[in-house]
Amino acid sequence: MRDSAKVRWSVVALVSFTMLCGYIITDVMAPLKTMIEQDLGWSSYDYGLFTSGYGWLNVFVFMLIISGIVLDKMGVRFTGVSSTIVMIAGAGIKYWALSTVFDNPMATLSIGSWEIFSIKRQVLYAALGFSVFGVGVEAIGITATKAIVRWFKGKETALALGLNVATARIGTILAMSVSPVIAEKFSSPSMPLLFCLLMLVVGLMSFLVFCVLDRRLDSEEVAEREASGEEFRLRDIVGIVKIRSFWYIAALCVLFYSAVFPFLKYASDLMVQKFGVDSQLAGTIPSLLPLGTLFLTPLFGSIYDRKGRGATIMIIGSLILIAIHLLFSVPALNNWVIAVILMVLLGVAFSMVPSAMWPSVPKIIDERRLGTAYSLVFWIQNWGLMGVPLLIGYILDRPCCKVGMELVGGTEVPVYDYTVPMLVFATFGLLGLVFALLLKADDKKMGYGLEEPNIE
Repeated sequence: MRDSAKVRWSVVALVSFTMLCGYIITDVMAPLKTMIEQDLGWSSYDYGLFTSGYGWLNVFVFMLIISGIVLDKMGVRFTGVSSTIVMIAGAGIKYWALSTVFDNPMATLSIGSWEIFSIKRQVLYAALGFSVFGVGVEAIGITATKAIVRWFKGKETALALGLNVATARIGTILAMSVSPVIAEKFSSPSMPLLFCLLMLVVGLMSFLVFCVLDRRLDSEEVAEREASGEEFRLRDIVGIVKIRSFWYIAALCVLFYSAVFPFLKYASDLMVQKFGVDSQLAGTIPSLLPLGTLFLTPLFGSIYDRKGRGATIMIIGSLILIAIHLLFSVPALNNWVIAVILMVLLGVAFSMVPSAMWPSVPKIIDERRLGTAYSLVFWIQNWGLMGVPLLIGYILDRPCCKVGMELVGGTEVPVYDYTVPMLVFATFGLLGLVFALLLKADDKKMGYGLEEPNIE
């Protein structure tokens, strides 16, 4: 079945569609920051706390690492179906929280007269729902990656992974562009989430179809697996963390994605605050970033498959990322045309690094440990996806960034200066470049073949 191009690419389509449905929900609230602040009375810190909830269970309860171990022990079918069900449950909690008015709006934790923290109940419950959802969407990410690596062994691995990433980015495009329209139509920031939740149920059905194909592949390879006699063992984790290049890829991953995904959470507000774009259209320009990856990620993946140069591609992508965020930080560059150009170029960087980074992991880690290796990388990545939005929300509420108030539709809303946050994003890109250079040097020493083609 693996030798059939039709079946091979059908697998990519099925698992990628499930990821697309997950990524829609991941970013569905991103273009609604201004509306959430107006309608729900949240601050930038509240929004940052809610967004950081994505990684709470994955990071602090180690759910992502557990997901990787389950993946290597139980296989892609069990892990994929269960993770999609978890996504549906988490999205349901998130929708309930955002659409509910609580009689007692504040949740307070105190010891005697000492108040440890006080937080809006709506923010807390929405963040917890997002955290449950985050467990599922990260698990489906590593599951889809391992499934595609298995089906494309010795074939167009980087192209297949690139198309998987590109399809998932369609979810981000839809979230950034369609979400404000639905929210305005129904006068509710929670309604786009309900539409996406229903779509995720269809994504579960898509993965169940993949399971039928994957089970047939299993029956073909029983003899091969029995001959190898290799199964994942928990002590294999020690072997993974001893590999230098694994840590270089993990560091590059967390730094690079910390400069992109948290940026997208605030990009629509940046378009309103700095570039003067209407709030109903503010999500359109950021949606150009994932739109560019839709075409460029498979292109760069195909180049890696046929020509190699994986580490070099990661270095070039990191350099572009740094330049774009530095240009975004310049106060004088505030024309919306400039925003469009920078967002398109950022899409180029966002295509280059993942297209080479994810197919490079199987060159460093053997297949039976691959799920755990990917989960460890994603776990480290989640520290950034959790902490950076909270950091940016905290920075925006400081006097250096919160520069005034203005009336919008009869409601006073804050005015922000995004110079400092953009410099923070540029710093992440600079540190990512350092690890990309270290990765290339280690590949030259160890001979992993990151600069070699993938197609045998």
